[in-house]
Amino acid sequence: MRTGLLALSAAGAAAALVVMPVTTARAEGGGSITVTPYGVPPGTQVDLRVSGCDGKTGQASSQAFVSTVALAPSADQPTLFAEARVKSSAAPGTYNILVVCPGHDIVSAIRGTVRVLGGSHTVAPTPVAPVHAGGGGAAEQLAAAHTAPAAAAADGPGTRHAVIGLVLAAVAAVAVAFRSVRRRRSARQ
Repeated sequence: MRTGLLALSAAGAAAALVVMPVTTARAEGGGSITVTPYGVPPGTQVDLRVSGCDGKTGQASSQAFVSTVALAPSADQPTLFAEARVKSSAAPGTYNILVVCPGHDIVSAIRGTVRVLGGSHTVAPTPVAPVHAGGGGAAEQLAAAHTAPAAAAADGPGTRHAVIGLVLAAVAAVAVAFRSVRRRRSARQ
């Protein structure tokens, strides 16, 4: 029974690693930055998880990001978390990430990298507001019809939801296994 649970846990962990490419960079002071996903096309969003800050805040910056992002405590891990958008104009390559924690200088900053992909991976920019170009409601209806499939795809479950589902399934399997072992032991006594 335990062998089956270990195999299930190992399979879930392997699936999570295959589904979600990440990179973790360790700093000299013991901190680290995890970037998920690590390689992204321009204009997309990455998740940053940072360990090693003493406080509950921090700032992450990169030439690849649209702006500096504020880190806040993560709800599910003992790390700081932020979402950063990669510039739609970012050229392909590897960019440095610098995290500065309160009370620390730039020398003791936590460093990592993010890779911006090029070629066929680039994302077409999408408008964030309608353009007032005349044509009455016709232009609005055409724009809505054109962007509806993209919006529906963006609202669907993503990699994060798949990993959370795998973790919850593994936890449920472990709980069921422990419960059945308890029942067997109590039935024998």
